[in-house]
Amino acid sequence: MATTVQDVRLIALSLPGSTEKPAWGMPTFRVGGKIFAALADDDTSIGVKCPKEERAELIAAEPEKFFMRAGHDDNYAWIRVRLAAVQDEAELRSILTDSWLQVAPKRLVAAHPELTAGTA
Repeated sequence: MATTVQDVRLIALSLPGSTEKPAWGMPTFRVGGKIFAALADDDTSIGVKCPKEERAELIAAEPEKFFMRAGHDDNYAWIRVRLAAVQDEAELRSILTDSWLQVAPKRLVAAHPELTAGTA
C-alpha cells in the first residue's frame, strides 16, 4: 500500500509537541517552532532534516527514494523523500522521527527516550 499525505500527517502529528502550520503554500510540521518535515506542493514527496554529510550516501544507496531539489537543498540540511518509494508505515515513522529528533528541544527529546531507542 502506497504511503500517502495523510500517513505523513498522522505520524508527524503523533510525535510529541508537533504542530502543523502552512508555509510557502504547503503543510509543514514543526516542533519547538522549527520545521522537521514539509510536504511538497504536489503531494508526492516530503522534505526532512538530514545532516549535509549524510545526504550523498542516502541518495547513492536509494536514489529512487531520496533526492535533493537542485539549487535549493544544497545550502540546507534537508533531503527529499519520494512517498511512493517508502516501504511501509514503520519506515515513514523512522524517517519522520529522525528528522524530529534533529530539531526538537533537548528537554522534549529527553522526556521521550522511547524515540531515541536504536539511535546513536
